[in-house]
Amino acid sequence: MPALARRPAMSTRREVLYFAVRNRKLVIGLSVVLAFVVIAVVGPFLARYSPNTIGPDVRMAPSAAHWLGTTSFGEDVFSQFVYGLQNTFVVGLLGGGIAASAGMVVGFVSGYRGGWIDEILNMITNVFLVIPTFAVLLIIAAYLTVRGVVVEAVFIGLTSWPWAARAIRAQTFSLGGREFIGIARLSGLSSWRIIFTEIAPNMASYLFMTFILLFGGAILIAATLDFIGLGPTTGGSLGLMMNRAVLWSALQFGMWWWFIPPGVAIMGVVGGLYVMNVGLDEVFNPRLRAM
Repeated sequence: MPALARRPAMSTRREVLYFAVRNRKLVIGLSVVLAFVVIAVVGPFLARYSPNTIGPDVRMAPSAAHWLGTTSFGEDVFSQFVYGLQNTFVVGLLGGGIAASAGMVVGFVSGYRGGWIDEILNMITNVFLVIPTFAVLLIIAAYLTVRGVVVEAVFIGLTSWPWAARAIRAQTFSLGGREFIGIARLSGLSSWRIIFTEIAPNMASYLFMTFILLFGGAILIAATLDFIGLGPTTGGSLGLMMNRAVLWSALQFGMWWWFIPPGVAIMGVVGGLYVMNVGLDEVFNPRLRAM
């Protein structure tokens, strides 16, 4: 019997894998993101200079000595790029993870319990939805004299969860009326156990896609804050590279190697995540699968 019970799950996994490897959007998006992940992991081992070390080679174009050239202060752009790319993924993972976790807790509890608990959580969610999140982040960043990548990611995560909570609440409310949830209630399972053993597994694909969107959103918000000069005061990032390139007239001096690589990386990572998300939607939704 256990072997027979596992067959439908194995069949479903093989079916999903079959369509996943044949979905061009998913393959292209995942390939782009993985390429930047490899650069972020391997890059620091290849960087021959400290990202903030000032050298004599000022405004040097890409060469064998400096693969992505140097800044107006002789700093190695490649070193700044790889360490900035690492911090970009840290912000995305931490900020997106916090937002996804908060959204799941609020959405699951609100959608499953209903009643006055749902009303209170829904009211809190609506309050956060109408608050101008970016304006709040600007004020917080402006008043923090010392800001790090982790602090930035935490604040982004704590302000990005409301839309995810609303979406998860709707899905949970829909699943709450299914027959298998009623059987779980009759069997005496606790609310949390029903949520995490019955409801969440049936929403696994949806939750994963939600996290991808939050991941990309966190990177975009961080890049915007960094670009306007309200990013980390300790450490580096791709947005800060672009900010400094603008401040020190990289475009006027024709130093394309200072601002194009971080811009392409941000666009590539976020664009790859969104393309991958569209591909996953087609894979998980039978109605959208292209034969």
